[in-house]
Amino acid sequence: MTTLTAHPNRFSQYWALTKPRVTQLAVFCAVIGMFLASSELPDWRTVVAATIGIWLLAGAAFAVNCLVEREIDSRMARTARRPMARGDLTVAQTLVFSGAIGGAGMWVLFNFVNALTMWLTFATFVGYAVIYTMLLKPATPQNIVIGGLSGAMPPALGWAAVANDLPMQAWILVLIIFVWTPPHFWALALYRRDDYAKSGLPMLPITHGLQFTQFHIWLYTIILVATTMLPFAVQMSGLIYLASAAVLGTVFLWYAWQIYKHYTDLIARKTFAYSIIYLSLLFVALLVDHYFKY
Repeated sequence: MTTLTAHPNRFSQYWALTKPRVTQLAVFCAVIGMFLASSELPDWRTVVAATIGIWLLAGAAFAVNCLVEREIDSRMARTARRPMARGDLTVAQTLVFSGAIGGAGMWVLFNFVNALTMWLTFATFVGYAVIYTMLLKPATPQNIVIGGLSGAMPPALGWAAVANDLPMQAWILVLIIFVWTPPHFWALALYRRDDYAKSGLPMLPITHGLQFTQFHIWLYTIILVATTMLPFAVQMSGLIYLASAAVLGTVFLWYAWQIYKHYTDLIARKTFAYSIIYLSLLFVALLVDHYFKY
């Protein structure tokens, strides 16, 4: 048993390259976008094909991320067990794997969804794997803010898959995730600050200190809660969503205030965990409200 744990099988190593937990949240947001794009239930064949294609390209982007950051990951306790950080996979194996699943994803999207979704998803791949990972992340403490657009795109990809269009409502969903990303990620960076100090990455708690980061989490959370009111303001959603967003946002504000005024690593951990629950429930509320309206 010890040997199996220390040396996971090849499938597990490739699976880990795709960062499955992060990919699942991205694909979940994309699927919500698919259902919000239509007043009726979308064609299940489109939903399945788009889900597969978006998942494959997201996994390919994360594999490139693991490749580029393998030395950084090896210095951090949180990421040291990733296959590239451990040297379990070679550069060539990772590139071939990323290219294969990324190419398969583009083929699925082009042939079974539409060209708009394929190109948007490919642009998201480039935004994350190249612009964010290679250029922004090692260069500026605002990396997670500037590079957040690529991570915020999944609901727009889902919307485009069903509607073959990107109206204002799709971009509102993107904006919500874009503003959600800094408080979500900076909460992690706070309680993992020793790890990030070893990594050499210019993360905000390292370059500007804890208090500066704590204040910006509070500030971005206020902006986030205001942003989540937009679907109701433009009549994209109704009272079910409004009430849900208000309650969920109030809890997030409480966590952010605790980080700002009464910081402990434990509250940062809880804030990070809640931020994931928050985004998931917010999008579920959008979906429930959407079909209740119709």
